[in-house]
Amino acid sequence: MTTSADAVASAHAAFHDAAHAPGMPIVAVIGDGQLARMMHTEAIELGLSLRVLAGSHDASAAQVTKDVQIGDYTSLDDLRRAVSGAAAMTFDHEHVPTEHLRTLIAEGVNVQPGPDALVNAQDKLVMRKRLRELGAPVPPFAAIESVEDARAFWQAVGGAVCLKARRGGYDGHGVWFPDSEVELVSLVEKLLGAGTPLMAEKKVALVRELSAMVARTPSGETKAWPVVESVQTDGICTQAIAPAPGLGDALQQEVRALAKTIATELGVTGALAVELFETVDVAGQPEIYVNELAMRPHNTGHWTQDGCVTSQFEQHLRAVLDYPLGSTELTAPVTVMANTLGADEDPAMPMPQRMQEVWKRYPEAKIHLYGKGHRPGRKLGHVNVSGTDVEATKKAALDAAYFIVHAQWP
Repeated sequence: MTTSADAVASAHAAFHDAAHAPGMPIVAVIGDGQLARMMHTEAIELGLSLRVLAGSHDASAAQVTKDVQIGDYTSLDDLRRAVSGAAAMTFDHEHVPTEHLRTLIAEGVNVQPGPDALVNAQDKLVMRKRLRELGAPVPPFAAIESVEDARAFWQAVGGAVCLKARRGGYDGHGVWFPDSEVELVSLVEKLLGAGTPLMAEKKVALVRELSAMVARTPSGETKAWPVVESVQTDGICTQAIAPAPGLGDALQQEVRALAKTIATELGVTGALAVELFETVDVAGQPEIYVNELAMRPHNTGHWTQDGCVTSQFEQHLRAVLDYPLGSTELTAPVTVMANTLGADEDPAMPMPQRMQEVWKRYPEAKIHLYGKGHRPGRKLGHVNVSGTDVEATKKAALDAAYFIVHAQWP
C-alpha cells in the first residue's frame, strides 16, 4: 500500500536541479505574495525549498526564491510547469480554478488542500451551506439572486443586512452594509447587473473578532494554535493579540475544537484560519459565529513566527508534506502582531534607518518586511512583540509599527 509520505518521497527522489537541495522535497507554491515569501523562510530551515508560480520577478516571494516560474495561476499549462517534479502543490491564495486542480490530481499531482476543500474558501455561500450542515454556528444567510431575494431577506432580519460578493472579496472588499432597503436594492441591482454573485447574512452585534488557526495533514493529524483577538480597521486586520484577552478557558477550548472539526469535516490540509465573530446571547453570555475561512497561512497567524514553538508557515509546509506536526505551545504569555500599512505619503527617512530607530527603543521588536514598494494602505510588513503584559506588549507593537510607517512616534 502506497502512503502519501511514500508518494512525497518518490516525487522528490525523481527530480533535482541546482535550485534545490538533493534528496529533499520541492513544494510548488501558487502565488507570489508575502505568505509564499514567509513559507520560503521556513522552507530554508527545514532543508527543503520552494518553486513559486509568480506574476513577475519583482513580486514579494519571487525576490527571495531561486526557482521562480513566471505565469498565470488561471492557466492550466502554467500550473503544470510549476508543479513538475514537486512533492506537493499548495497556495498563498485561494483563487486557482478548482477544475484545473481536479485535472492536475487526475494527472498524479499532490494538491494540498484539494479542490473539494478549497471551494469552501472560494465561495462564501458554498461555505455557509456546508458549515450549517456540520452544525457550526453561522449567522442567518441567504443567496441573493434577485431584488426580490434582497427585499425578503431585509424583512426577515429587520434590516440588519450584510451583503457579500460570494467570490473574490478580501480585506473589506466585496462587503457592504446598506443603511436602508432602498440602498440594498440599488446595490443588488448594480452588482447583479455587473455579474457579481451575491449572498447576504444577518449583521451581528459585534463584541470583537477572533481567529482560530489550525493545521491538518492528509493523514488526519490536527494541531490548533491558541485563539487570538483580531482587530480590524476599515476591513483590514491591523492587530492580532495572542491569546485573545479575557477569553475564558472553556470558550478557548470550544473554539479550538470547532476549528479542528471544520478542518477535518471539510478535508482541509495545511493551515486553516477560521475567522469568527464574538457576540452575546440573550442571557448576556459570549456567543460565536463563523465569519470566513482561509485555507493557507493567514494574517492573524503571523504572531506564531515569534510567539509560538511552531510558526504557521513551518506547520503549513509540514502539513502539506504529511510530516508530523509541531508543537503549538506559546513561547511567551502574550504576543501582539501589528501590521505596517503604507502611510498616505512615504516618509523621507530610509526604511533601514526607521528599523534601527525602532530597535533602539524596542529591542524586543521583531520586524518582518515583505519587499514591497510603498503605496497608501498597502501591507508592507508586520511587527511582532512578545511579553508578559497585554497592554505593554500591545503598546510596543503598535508604536513600532507606527514608526515603521510614519518615521515618527505616535
